[in-house]
Amino acid sequence: MKKPQIDYEAVFHALPGMVALLTPDLEYADANEDFLRLAGRTREQLLGRYIFDVFPENPNDPAAAGMRETQASMLRVVSTGERDTMALLRYDIEDSQRPGQWVEHFWSPVNAPVLGPDGRVVLIVHRVEEVTELIRARGGTGSDSSRSRVLEAELYTRSRELQEVNERLRRAQARDREVALTLQAAMLPAPTPVGHHRAAVRYRPAVGTLNVCGDWYDLVDLPGDRIAVAVGDVVGHGLEAACVMGQLRSALSAAARVADGPARALEALGLYARHVDGAESTTVAKTFIDWGTHTLTYSSAGHPPPVLLHHPDGTVTFLDQATDPPLGARPEHVPRPEARTSFTEGSTLVLYTDGLIERRHEDIDTGLARLADSLVRHGQAGPEALADALLADLLPPTGNTDDTALVIIRL
Repeated sequence: MKKPQIDYEAVFHALPGMVALLTPDLEYADANEDFLRLAGRTREQLLGRYIFDVFPENPNDPAAAGMRETQASMLRVVSTGERDTMALLRYDIEDSQRPGQWVEHFWSPVNAPVLGPDGRVVLIVHRVEEVTELIRARGGTGSDSSRSRVLEAELYTRSRELQEVNERLRRAQARDREVALTLQAAMLPAPTPVGHHRAAVRYRPAVGTLNVCGDWYDLVDLPGDRIAVAVGDVVGHGLEAACVMGQLRSALSAAARVADGPARALEALGLYARHVDGAESTTVAKTFIDWGTHTLTYSSAGHPPPVLLHHPDGTVTFLDQATDPPLGARPEHVPRPEARTSFTEGSTLVLYTDGLIERRHEDIDTGLARLADSLVRHGQAGPEALADALLADLLPPTGNTDDTALVIIRL
Protein backbone atom coordinates (compact mmCIF):
# COMPACT_ATOMS: atom_id res chain seq x y z
CA MET A 1 0.00 0.00 0.00
CA LYS A 2 1.37 3.37 -1.01
CA LYS A 3 2.20 5.63 1.91
CA PRO A 4 -0.09 8.70 1.85
CA GLN A 5 1.47 12.10 1.39
CA ILE A 6 0.58 14.15 4.45
CA ASP A 7 0.42 17.92 4.35
CA TYR A 8 1.52 18.59 7.92
CA GLU A 9 0.92 22.32 7.59
CA ALA A 10 -2.70 21.66 6.70
CA VAL A 11 -2.96 19.19 9.58
CA PHE A 12 -1.58 21.79 11.98
CA HIS A 13 -4.06 24.45 10.92
CA ALA A 14 -6.94 21.97 11.21
CA LEU A 15 -6.00 20.75 14.69
CA PRO A 16 -8.88 21.03 17.17
CA GLY A 17 -8.11 23.30 20.09
CA MET A 18 -5.81 26.29 20.34
CA VAL A 19 -2.23 25.58 19.20
CA ALA A 20 0.52 28.07 18.35
CA LEU A 21 4.20 27.73 17.44
CA LEU A 22 6.76 30.11 18.92
CA THR A 23 10.49 30.55 18.39
CA PRO A 24 12.94 30.25 21.32
CA ASP A 25 12.80 34.08 21.43
CA LEU A 26 9.05 33.72 22.12
CA GLU A 27 7.95 35.16 18.79
CA TYR A 28 4.98 33.66 16.95
CA ALA A 29 5.93 31.40 14.04
CA ASP A 30 2.38 30.17 13.32
CA ALA A 31 -1.02 29.53 14.89
CA ASN A 32 -3.85 27.23 13.95
CA GLU A 33 -7.39 28.33 13.06
CA ASP A 34 -8.87 27.67 16.50
CA PHE A 35 -6.15 29.75 18.13
CA LEU A 36 -6.81 32.71 15.86
CA ARG A 37 -10.58 32.45 16.30
CA LEU A 38 -10.67 32.06 20.08
CA ALA A 39 -7.88 34.58 20.73
CA GLY A 40 -9.58 37.14 18.47
CA ARG A 41 -6.45 37.86 16.42
CA THR A 42 -5.51 37.51 12.76
CA ARG A 43 -2.45 35.63 11.59
CA GLU A 44 -0.90 38.93 10.47
CA GLN A 45 -1.27 40.28 14.01
CA LEU A 46 0.71 37.33 15.38
CA LEU A 47 3.45 36.19 13.02
CA GLY A 48 6.92 37.43 13.89
CA ARG A 49 5.74 39.31 16.96
CA TYR A 50 6.74 38.79 20.59
CA ILE A 51 4.00 36.95 22.45
CA PHE A 52 3.62 39.54 25.20
CA ASP A 53 3.48 42.42 22.74
CA VAL A 54 0.46 40.73 21.18
CA PHE A 55 -1.03 39.70 24.52
CA PRO A 56 0.15 42.12 27.20
CA GLU A 57 -0.91 41.60 30.79
CA ASN A 58 -4.00 43.36 32.15
CA PRO A 59 -2.65 46.60 33.68
CA ASN A 60 -5.80 46.91 35.78
CA ASP A 61 -5.07 43.72 37.72
CA PRO A 62 -2.16 44.29 40.16
CA ALA A 63 -2.19 40.61 41.13
CA ALA A 64 -1.82 39.37 37.56
CA ALA A 65 0.95 36.79 37.19
CA GLY A 66 0.03 35.16 33.87
CA MET A 67 2.76 36.81 31.82
CA ARG A 68 5.54 35.97 34.29
CA GLU A 69 4.42 32.36 34.67
CA THR A 70 3.93 31.79 30.94
CA GLN A 71 7.32 33.28 30.13
CA ALA A 72 9.02 31.16 32.82
CA SER A 73 7.35 28.01 31.50
CA MET A 74 8.41 28.65 27.90
CA LEU A 75 11.99 29.51 28.86
CA ARG A 76 12.17 26.27 30.88
CA VAL A 77 11.17 24.39 27.74
CA VAL A 78 13.95 26.13 25.79
CA SER A 79 16.61 25.45 28.42
CA THR A 80 15.66 21.86 29.32
CA GLY A 81 14.16 20.56 26.09
CA GLU A 82 11.31 19.09 28.14
CA ARG A 83 7.54 19.60 28.14
CA ASP A 84 6.13 21.95 30.79
CA THR A 85 2.51 21.73 31.92
CA MET A 86 1.24 24.83 33.66
CA ALA A 87 -1.40 25.14 36.36
CA LEU A 88 -4.79 26.65 35.58
CA LEU A 89 -4.06 30.26 34.64
CA ARG A 90 -5.99 33.51 34.55
CA TYR A 91 -4.78 35.68 31.67
CA ASP A 92 -7.13 38.45 30.52
CA ILE A 93 -7.13 39.50 26.85
CA GLU A 94 -7.67 43.00 25.53
CA ASP A 95 -10.71 43.20 23.27
CA SER A 96 -9.39 43.76 19.73
CA GLN A 97 -12.52 45.74 18.86
CA ARG A 98 -12.51 47.85 22.03
CA PRO A 99 -9.00 48.99 22.97
CA GLY A 100 -8.59 49.41 26.73
CA GLN A 101 -11.33 46.89 27.49
CA TRP A 102 -10.08 43.65 29.05
CA VAL A 103 -12.00 40.39 28.97
CA GLU A 104 -11.51 37.85 31.75
CA HIS A 105 -10.13 34.50 30.52
CA PHE A 106 -8.97 31.27 32.18
CA TRP A 107 -6.59 28.89 30.41
CA SER A 108 -4.98 25.46 30.83
CA PRO A 109 -1.62 25.70 28.96
CA VAL A 110 0.98 23.12 27.95
CA ASN A 111 4.30 24.06 26.34
CA ALA A 112 6.32 21.42 24.48
CA PRO A 113 9.65 21.49 22.58
CA VAL A 114 10.35 20.77 18.93
CA LEU A 115 13.99 19.71 18.62
CA GLY A 116 16.28 20.30 15.66
CA PRO A 117 18.87 17.83 14.31
CA ASP A 118 21.43 19.08 16.84
CA GLY A 119 19.09 18.41 19.76
CA ARG A 120 18.41 22.08 20.46
CA VAL A 121 14.92 23.53 20.79
CA VAL A 122 13.89 25.22 17.53
CA LEU A 123 10.18 25.74 18.25
CA ILE A 124 7.80 25.75 21.18
CA VAL A 125 4.38 24.16 20.75
CA HIS A 126 2.03 26.27 22.86
CA ARG A 127 -1.29 24.47 23.35
CA VAL A 128 -4.00 26.04 25.49
CA GLU A 129 -7.49 24.99 26.45
CA GLU A 130 -9.79 27.86 27.31
CA VAL A 131 -11.74 26.95 30.43
CA THR A 132 -13.37 30.32 31.07
CA GLU A 133 -16.89 28.98 30.64
CA LEU A 134 -16.16 26.07 32.97
CA ILE A 135 -14.97 28.43 35.68
CA ARG A 136 -17.98 30.68 35.16
CA ALA A 137 -20.45 27.82 34.93
CA ARG A 138 -23.46 28.04 37.24
CA GLY A 139 -25.25 24.93 36.10
CA GLY A 140 -28.42 23.92 37.99
CA THR A 141 -30.30 25.71 40.72
CA GLY A 142 -30.39 25.85 44.48
CA SER A 143 -27.84 23.93 46.54
CA ASP A 144 -26.40 22.14 43.49
CA SER A 145 -25.54 25.47 41.90
CA SER A 146 -23.98 26.73 45.13
CA ARG A 147 -21.92 23.57 45.54
CA SER A 148 -20.78 23.82 41.91
CA ARG A 149 -19.55 27.37 42.44
CA VAL A 150 -17.68 26.34 45.60
CA LEU A 151 -16.00 23.38 43.92
CA GLU A 152 -14.95 25.49 40.93
CA ALA A 153 -13.53 28.19 43.17
CA GLU A 154 -11.61 25.58 45.17
CA LEU A 155 -10.28 24.00 41.97
CA TYR A 156 -8.89 27.30 40.78
CA THR A 157 -7.50 28.21 44.22
CA ARG A 158 -5.75 24.86 44.67
CA SER A 159 -4.34 25.07 41.15
CA ARG A 160 -2.85 28.49 41.86
CA GLU A 161 -1.45 27.32 45.19
CA LEU A 162 0.20 24.35 43.47
CA GLN A 163 1.75 26.67 40.88
CA GLU A 164 3.12 28.93 43.62
CA VAL A 165 4.58 25.98 45.55
CA ASN A 166 6.25 24.69 42.38
CA GLU A 167 7.74 28.12 41.72
CA ARG A 168 9.14 28.29 45.25
CA LEU A 169 10.63 24.81 44.87
CA ARG A 170 12.24 25.77 41.56
CA ARG A 171 13.77 28.89 43.11
CA ALA A 172 15.03 26.92 46.11
CA GLN A 173 16.55 24.26 43.85
CA ALA A 174 18.19 26.93 41.72
CA ARG A 175 19.75 28.50 44.84
CA ASP A 176 20.97 25.11 46.10
CA ARG A 177 22.44 24.33 42.69
CA GLU A 178 24.33 27.63 42.56
CA VAL A 179 25.71 27.17 46.08
CA ALA A 180 26.75 23.59 45.29
CA LEU A 181 28.45 24.62 42.05
CA THR A 182 30.28 27.47 43.78
CA LEU A 183 31.53 25.06 46.43
CA GLN A 184 32.49 22.56 43.75
CA ALA A 185 34.45 25.17 41.82
CA ALA A 186 36.30 26.20 44.97
CA MET A 187 37.36 22.61 45.60
CA LEU A 188 38.28 21.84 41.97
CA PRO A 189 40.68 24.62 40.98
CA ALA A 190 42.88 24.44 37.90
CA PRO A 191 45.74 22.01 38.64
CA THR A 192 49.22 23.26 39.38
CA PRO A 193 51.79 22.49 36.64
CA VAL A 194 52.96 18.87 36.65
CA GLY A 195 56.59 19.48 35.80
CA HIS A 196 57.12 19.88 32.06
CA HIS A 197 54.21 17.55 31.27
CA ARG A 198 51.06 18.94 29.70
CA ALA A 199 47.68 18.30 31.30
CA ALA A 200 44.10 19.49 30.86
CA VAL A 201 41.12 19.16 33.20
CA ARG A 202 37.42 19.78 32.68
CA TYR A 203 34.32 19.71 34.84
CA ARG A 204 30.85 19.96 33.26
CA PRO A 205 27.84 20.07 35.59
CA ALA A 206 24.60 18.37 34.68
CA VAL A 207 22.19 20.68 32.86
CA GLY A 208 18.93 21.80 34.43
CA THR A 209 19.05 19.39 37.39
CA LEU A 210 20.45 19.09 40.89
CA ASN A 211 22.42 16.01 39.80
CA VAL A 212 25.70 17.91 40.15
CA CYS A 213 28.78 18.08 42.30
CA GLY A 214 29.53 14.41 42.89
CA ASP A 215 32.46 14.22 40.43
CA TRP A 216 36.01 15.28 41.10
CA TYR A 217 39.58 15.10 39.81
CA ASP A 218 42.96 15.45 41.49
CA LEU A 219 46.61 15.69 40.41
CA VAL A 220 49.40 15.30 42.97
CA ASP A 221 53.15 15.81 42.47
CA LEU A 222 55.23 12.93 43.87
CA PRO A 223 58.98 12.67 44.53
CA GLY A 224 61.01 12.16 41.38
CA ASP A 225 59.48 12.56 37.95
CA ARG A 226 56.14 11.14 39.10
CA ILE A 227 52.57 12.28 39.64
CA ALA A 228 49.37 10.68 40.95
CA VAL A 229 46.10 11.30 39.10
CA ALA A 230 42.58 10.46 40.22
CA VAL A 231 38.97 10.91 39.22
CA GLY A 232 36.02 10.00 41.40
CA ASP A 233 32.22 10.02 41.51
CA VAL A 234 30.16 10.34 44.68
CA VAL A 235 26.68 8.82 44.67
CA GLY A 236 24.26 11.66 45.39
CA HIS A 237 23.95 15.25 44.27
CA GLY A 238 23.81 18.85 45.34
CA LEU A 239 25.39 20.29 48.47
CA GLU A 240 25.67 16.94 50.24
CA ALA A 241 27.58 15.39 47.35
CA ALA A 242 29.85 18.44 47.08
CA CYS A 243 30.75 18.18 50.77
CA VAL A 244 31.41 14.44 50.58
CA MET A 245 33.42 14.95 47.40
CA GLY A 246 35.60 17.53 49.13
CA GLN A 247 36.36 15.21 52.04
CA LEU A 248 37.20 12.23 49.84
CA ARG A 249 39.31 14.25 47.42
CA SER A 250 41.39 15.71 50.26
CA ALA A 251 41.80 12.31 51.92
CA LEU A 252 42.92 10.61 48.70
CA SER A 253 45.29 13.45 47.88
CA ALA A 254 46.95 13.01 51.28
CA ALA A 255 47.02 9.22 51.00
CA ALA A 256 48.67 9.37 47.57
CA ARG A 257 51.61 11.30 49.04
CA VAL A 258 52.50 8.54 51.52
CA ALA A 259 51.18 5.32 49.89
CA ASP A 260 53.53 3.16 47.84
CA GLY A 261 51.00 2.81 45.02
CA PRO A 262 47.44 3.52 43.93
CA ALA A 263 45.97 0.36 45.50
CA ARG A 264 47.26 1.29 48.95
CA ALA A 265 45.98 4.83 48.48
CA LEU A 266 42.50 3.51 47.64
CA GLU A 267 42.61 1.13 50.61
CA ALA A 268 43.27 4.07 52.92
CA LEU A 269 40.47 6.04 51.26
CA GLY A 270 38.09 3.11 51.65
CA LEU A 271 38.77 2.88 55.37
CA TYR A 272 38.22 6.62 55.72
CA ALA A 273 35.02 6.52 53.65
CA ARG A 274 33.43 4.10 56.15
CA HIS A 275 33.18 7.01 58.56
CA VAL A 276 31.83 9.61 56.10
CA ASP A 277 28.06 9.73 55.64
CA GLY A 278 27.17 9.62 51.97
CA ALA A 279 30.53 8.18 50.84
CA GLU A 280 29.20 4.64 50.34
CA SER A 281 29.41 3.32 46.78
CA THR A 282 31.72 6.12 45.63
CA THR A 283 33.78 5.06 42.61
CA VAL A 284 37.41 6.13 42.07
CA ALA A 285 40.17 5.46 39.55
CA LYS A 286 43.74 6.14 40.70
CA THR A 287 46.88 6.13 38.53
CA PHE A 288 50.54 6.71 39.39
CA ILE A 289 52.63 7.93 36.44
CA ASP A 290 56.39 7.36 36.53
CA TRP A 291 58.29 9.04 33.69
CA GLY A 292 61.58 7.61 34.93
CA THR A 293 60.48 4.04 34.20
CA HIS A 294 57.76 4.94 31.65
CA THR A 295 55.14 2.99 33.57
CA LEU A 296 51.55 3.52 34.67
CA THR A 297 50.40 1.82 37.87
CA TYR A 298 46.66 1.88 38.43
CA SER A 299 43.78 0.64 40.54
CA SER A 300 40.05 1.18 40.25
CA ALA A 301 37.28 1.10 42.85
CA GLY A 302 34.29 0.38 40.63
CA HIS A 303 35.11 3.22 38.25
CA PRO A 304 35.13 3.24 34.41
CA PRO A 305 38.65 2.30 33.24
CA PRO A 306 41.26 4.93 32.35
CA VAL A 307 42.25 4.84 28.70
CA LEU A 308 45.71 5.00 27.15
CA LEU A 309 46.19 6.28 23.60
CA HIS A 310 49.51 4.84 22.44
CA HIS A 311 52.08 6.85 20.49
CA PRO A 312 52.91 6.62 17.66
CA ASP A 313 50.58 3.85 16.40
CA GLY A 314 47.35 5.45 17.73
CA THR A 315 45.95 2.28 19.30
CA VAL A 316 43.77 2.48 22.40
CA THR A 317 44.01 0.38 25.58
CA PHE A 318 41.49 0.47 28.42
CA LEU A 319 43.26 -0.01 31.75
CA ASP A 320 40.83 -2.55 33.21
CA GLN A 321 43.10 -5.17 34.81
CA ALA A 322 42.77 -3.91 38.40
CA THR A 323 39.06 -3.30 38.95
CA ASP A 324 37.43 -3.77 42.35
CA PRO A 325 34.06 -2.83 43.93
CA PRO A 326 33.31 0.79 44.93
CA LEU A 327 34.22 2.22 48.32
CA GLY A 328 32.34 0.65 51.23
CA ALA A 329 30.86 -2.13 49.08
CA ARG A 330 32.49 -4.91 51.14
CA PRO A 331 31.61 -5.48 54.82
CA GLU A 332 35.28 -6.01 55.68
CA HIS A 333 38.53 -4.50 54.49
CA VAL A 334 40.19 -6.45 51.65
CA PRO A 335 43.43 -5.40 49.84
CA ARG A 336 42.73 -3.87 46.45
CA PRO A 337 44.31 -5.06 43.19
CA GLU A 338 46.90 -3.09 41.24
CA ALA A 339 48.19 -3.40 37.68
CA ARG A 340 51.07 -1.88 35.72
CA THR A 341 51.62 -1.10 32.05
CA SER A 342 54.33 0.69 30.09
CA PHE A 343 53.95 3.72 27.85
CA THR A 344 56.00 5.50 25.21
CA GLU A 345 56.79 9.20 25.24
CA GLY A 346 53.99 11.15 23.55
CA SER A 347 51.18 8.78 24.50
CA THR A 348 48.03 10.19 26.14
CA LEU A 349 46.30 9.13 29.36
CA VAL A 350 42.61 9.94 29.86
CA LEU A 351 40.66 9.60 33.11
CA TYR A 352 36.96 10.48 33.23
CA THR A 353 33.70 9.95 35.10
CA ASP A 354 30.71 8.03 33.79
CA GLY A 355 28.88 11.15 32.63
CA LEU A 356 31.22 11.20 29.62
CA ILE A 357 30.24 7.76 28.33
CA GLU A 358 27.03 6.48 29.90
CA ARG A 359 23.58 7.06 28.38
CA ARG A 360 20.22 5.72 29.45
CA HIS A 361 19.01 2.66 27.55
CA GLU A 362 22.50 2.10 26.12
CA ASP A 363 25.14 -0.50 26.93
CA ILE A 364 28.28 0.98 28.50
CA ASP A 365 30.42 -0.70 25.84
CA THR A 366 28.79 1.59 23.27
CA GLY A 367 29.95 4.64 25.19
CA LEU A 368 33.46 3.23 25.62
CA ALA A 369 33.64 2.58 21.88
CA ARG A 370 32.61 6.20 21.20
CA LEU A 371 35.36 7.40 23.52
CA ALA A 372 37.99 5.24 21.80
CA ASP A 373 36.89 6.39 18.36
CA SER A 374 37.01 10.06 19.36
CA LEU A 375 40.48 9.61 20.88
CA VAL A 376 41.81 8.04 17.70
CA ARG A 377 40.38 10.85 15.56
CA HIS A 378 41.62 13.72 17.74
CA GLY A 379 44.63 12.12 19.42
CA GLN A 380 47.21 14.34 17.73
CA ALA A 381 45.75 17.45 19.35
CA GLY A 382 47.24 18.89 22.52
CA PRO A 383 45.56 18.12 25.87
CA GLU A 384 43.45 21.31 25.94
CA ALA A 385 42.15 20.91 22.40
CA LEU A 386 41.66 17.17 22.92
CA ALA A 387 39.59 17.79 26.07
CA ASP A 388 37.31 20.15 24.16
CA ALA A 389 37.01 17.70 21.26
CA LEU A 390 36.06 14.80 23.53
CA LEU A 391 33.37 16.83 25.29
CA ALA A 392 31.99 18.04 21.95
CA ASP A 393 31.91 14.50 20.56
CA LEU A 394 30.59 12.64 23.57
CA LEU A 395 28.26 14.96 25.50
CA PRO A 396 24.76 15.66 24.15
CA PRO A 397 24.56 19.11 22.52
CA THR A 398 21.84 20.21 24.95
CA GLY A 399 23.88 19.08 27.96
CA ASN A 400 24.00 15.91 30.02
CA THR A 401 21.81 14.66 32.87
CA ASP A 402 24.92 13.72 34.86
CA ASP A 403 27.98 15.78 35.65
CA THR A 404 31.32 14.96 34.04
CA ALA A 405 34.95 15.23 35.12
CA LEU A 406 37.80 14.72 32.67
CA VAL A 407 41.61 14.65 32.99
CA ILE A 408 43.99 14.37 30.01
CA ILE A 409 47.77 14.04 30.37
CA ARG A 410 50.31 13.93 27.56
CA LEU A 411 52.87 11.39 28.71
